[in-house]
Amino acid sequence: MTTSLRVAAVGDLHCTRTSEGAFQPLLTKIAESADVLVLCGDLTDYGTPEEARVLAKELGATKLTKLAVLGNHDFESGAADEVSRILTDAAGVTVLDGTAVEAQGVGFAGAKGFPGGFGARALQAWGEAPVKAFVAAAVEETLKLESALARLRTRGRVALLHYAPIGATVDGEPVEIYPFLGSSRLEEPINRYRPDVVFHGHAHRGQLEGATAAGVPVYNVALPLLRRRFPDQPPFRVVEVSVGEMPTDGAAAADAARASGRA
Repeated sequence: MTTSLRVAAVGDLHCTRTSEGAFQPLLTKIAESADVLVLCGDLTDYGTPEEARVLAKELGATKLTKLAVLGNHDFESGAADEVSRILTDAAGVTVLDGTAVEAQGVGFAGAKGFPGGFGARALQAWGEAPVKAFVAAAVEETLKLESALARLRTRGRVALLHYAPIGATVDGEPVEIYPFLGSSRLEEPINRYRPDVVFHGHAHRGQLEGATAAGVPVYNVALPLLRRRFPDQPPFRVVEVSVGEMPTDGAAAADAARASGRA
């Protein structure tokens, strides 16, 4: 008999030094609805240790398994490593950065991701050295995600990002900033390894959901977007993911039941 794990996802908390107590109603609702909480970057507003300590106190009150990736805001003050350490030590958050873990029978792979644009208009490594360095950073994050996904051996598999892997979930943002909201390079390993679901944040005015070219569902769980689109509901997404070992037959693994979502 196949069982499932309820995974709650939200991103872009943008915790500040004055946010103490602000997230308790949200976290209480999440604890009532899910078994695992995943956080999709921009956990802090300016990436300071002080903000991380406030958020760690908030998150420490819930006993759920907690996993996260960092976002661009978490790097702003040059203290991303300390932010991760505080969240891990004080709140028990597992911060994924090209890494993978198994939690309660489901595999989780995560990376921050990077900008670069989508499809034929994605930025290419051509011309000036800074442009090539920018593209190299996007490629590095893609390789991190690929490496993490390749390690998963569970039937149910979840990918966490901050930046979007497809253009569909950033639609609605000003077109001028599309290239800075994600990169279709991230879609390539997702299509290859076919996780059950992908969560990302960052696009506060994007769309709630889309799918990769291979049909993998992608959910934008940026908190400002969820609050705006569902003003009368708790602003997080819950997806049920199958628990158990990956089928030994490759075709069976590729055809494993897709996750079902609720906003």
